[in-house]
Amino acid sequence: MIIGIPKEIKADEERVAITPAGVSAFVAHGHEVLIETGAGNGSFVSDGAYAAAGATIVPDAKTVWATAELVMKVKEPLAGELEMLRPGQVLFTFLHLAASEELTRKLADSGVVAFGYETIQRDDGSLPLLVPMSEVAGTLAIQKGAYCVEAIKGGSGMLLSGVSGVKPADVVILGGGVAGTNACRLAVGIGAHVTVLDIDPMRLKYLRDVMQGHVTTVMSNTANVEEEVASADLVIGAALVPGGPTPKLISRDLIKRMKPGSAIVDIAIDQGGCSETSSATTHRDPTYIIDGVVHYCVANMPGAVPRTSTYALTNATLSYGLDLADHGYEAAIQRDPALGRGINILQGKVTHRAVAEAFGMEYSNPGS
Repeated sequence: MIIGIPKEIKADEERVAITPAGVSAFVAHGHEVLIETGAGNGSFVSDGAYAAAGATIVPDAKTVWATAELVMKVKEPLAGELEMLRPGQVLFTFLHLAASEELTRKLADSGVVAFGYETIQRDDGSLPLLVPMSEVAGTLAIQKGAYCVEAIKGGSGMLLSGVSGVKPADVVILGGGVAGTNACRLAVGIGAHVTVLDIDPMRLKYLRDVMQGHVTTVMSNTANVEEEVASADLVIGAALVPGGPTPKLISRDLIKRMKPGSAIVDIAIDQGGCSETSSATTHRDPTYIIDGVVHYCVANMPGAVPRTSTYALTNATLSYGLDLADHGYEAAIQRDPALGRGINILQGKVTHRAVAEAFGMEYSNPGS
């Protein structure tokens, strides 16, 4: 099979969908890998390194899209890329379709077979391709949040850790999954006062145990969310509904009741965000202020650390990509139900229930 790797064109997106080791693996399995020149530059992976691993370097994205049977990316296709899709082509990337009806309909109209990294789900409910980027985003959330509460960004001028004689900041984390856990780990590590809310009492017990009691755990419900968010200095939005839109846990009214100079880092913005006031931003212009609350809503947070993110992502995606290339998508999804759950669009049909329900579109079982 011919695998194509185009250069990412989303604003400030410097990740790339494969490493030289990944290229070597595909070549060893008898496949051809085409990489757009410069695709790895942002992650400090040179064309020469890819060529040495067995890839063919091509001059432009058009060549990649026109030739490849399987296109591997990091982020969803944008204008310009959508026009190059062709029926039957397999697209393997983060899609986050529940945040965009327009993209969902355009992918359906294109006739492609589109897999979303974020919806590949094992029988135990885990999301193996989302985990590494959630680790990165959760860790980054505290770094970015610390910056957001600095006075220069319009924040209250707090140091998250506090200092001798001055109490630390109150950090509230909505969601105790992978992103929330990593945010919690770093926030506790620097000495902030951390509260985590989740709907799963067993997850809260786990976090309390693993953090050795250095975290307050609270069941997530409307009353508790309102109480904790209103008193927070920094809120991390890390709630997740696999494949579906993020629930709006923070209302506009609650934003008005938050402390002036407090901040929200909305990790969930890729799926629409957890606040009614959240709108996607970019790394170059990451924040805005509403009712005195600093909002950080960058939709591709791991792109801030592309070297780490590229290698972490490829570690997770490679085995699934090899299955698709070795067996074709039809046989691959029969072999691995987790991969089958990752199909969002199948030649004109919406094949992920949460995506279909988000836009009132007809759902089609990919196995039927």
